[in-house]
Amino acid sequence: MTAAAPHVGKDKLARIVATSVAASSIEWYDFFIYGTAAALVFPRLFFPADMPPAVAQIAAFSTFAVGFIARPIGGMVFGHFGDRVGRKKALVAALMLMGAATTLIGCLPSYQLIGVGAPLLLILLRFAQGLAVGGQWGGAALLATESAPPGQKGFYGSFPQLGVPAGVVLANLVFLLMTANLAPEAFEAWGWRVPFILSVVLVGLGLYVQIKLEDSPEFQALEEAKEIQAEGARRSPILEAIIKHPKEILLAGGSFVASNGCFYLVITFLVSYCTTTLGMDRPKVLWALLLGSLLAAPSLPISGALSDRIGRRAVYMIGAVLGGVWAFAFWRLVDTQDFWAMVAAITLASVWLNFMYGPQSALFAELFSVEVRYSGASLGYQLGAILGGGFAPIIATALLASNGGDSSIIAVYMAAMCAVSFVSILLLAETNKREHRTG
Repeated sequence: MTAAAPHVGKDKLARIVATSVAASSIEWYDFFIYGTAAALVFPRLFFPADMPPAVAQIAAFSTFAVGFIARPIGGMVFGHFGDRVGRKKALVAALMLMGAATTLIGCLPSYQLIGVGAPLLLILLRFAQGLAVGGQWGGAALLATESAPPGQKGFYGSFPQLGVPAGVVLANLVFLLMTANLAPEAFEAWGWRVPFILSVVLVGLGLYVQIKLEDSPEFQALEEAKEIQAEGARRSPILEAIIKHPKEILLAGGSFVASNGCFYLVITFLVSYCTTTLGMDRPKVLWALLLGSLLAAPSLPISGALSDRIGRRAVYMIGAVLGGVWAFAFWRLVDTQDFWAMVAAITLASVWLNFMYGPQSALFAELFSVEVRYSGASLGYQLGAILGGGFAPIIATALLASNGGDSSIIAVYMAAMCAVSFVSILLLAETNKREHRTG
């Protein structure tokens, strides 16, 4: 059955979009500060002092990967409840969980104090972060896309995606401020904890979403039509999505491999590579990441709006092709150790990745019917996350070691991920002219 796509007035839509951007920005900030800390301080703080540095770095990146293993589980759990009780309630729960887990990471004792309990607690809280971010994306993205007017789903759906570069900027800015104002010993002793403890503000934002925002009009219309009332007669939304849309879930996951995997190589592995292999100053690398992310951010709404005009697939494939080609120039520019060359490398890499990420909210929403949309979109998204980003820093570290420190092998790895996404999106049907539907 096909239903008209309801939407809200401009004032309410602006509030929904602004809140979605704020929620995703702080949520991703929480998720990203872990990656920065894993590259900079976790190898020494949460693992034995006699462990070889390269092994400790891989161990730290392994705890980083735990968050990605948890993300599909979070997508399934929050997807189920997001389709049953609403996008807003699921988003609120995800924000609360992320705020609590990240704040507690900032309070963890080191390996020197409690031994093996330190990395175990770190893994547990990273798993909780992964559960939360696995549920957050679907809530923020669907609140925006399901509230947008017809013909503008790509544009409005791109705004929650702005949370990613905003989170990168916030995470790097906070670490830069801490390292600039603290001696290295003080930063390692307690300064790194401050960015984590600041995430307690997510609890307040979650309360705001619960009190001030209504659920998306498409979900409300579904409730009013009594199509989700007879829960006992219906399968779980996640099972319904898997049974009805296995192809869409798998290809959606494949389409996300490049933008997610290459992104984490740029924001996480790059920090470790530049400071350890190239011996660069940490602030220089963080500033390059911050500026590159800021300069590339406008390409998200631009690519979303473009996908409303020429199609999601076309914009996506442009990003995949140019991202794969640029990967080879990217590492050559980074290896110069020149600040502005690095900024240019990061900016253009981020622009091509944003051409895939910008239209993604609308694309993933349009692949699934309303009653299983949170489940299907979240599962596809998180499947791509674990296949792409979860192990990317570990794989890159191992590839670099096997190639004698030559970064060209990482460029090949990035190009391969872009090829996977290109083929996946090629096999999906175009969605930007579809009406949002039920049934």
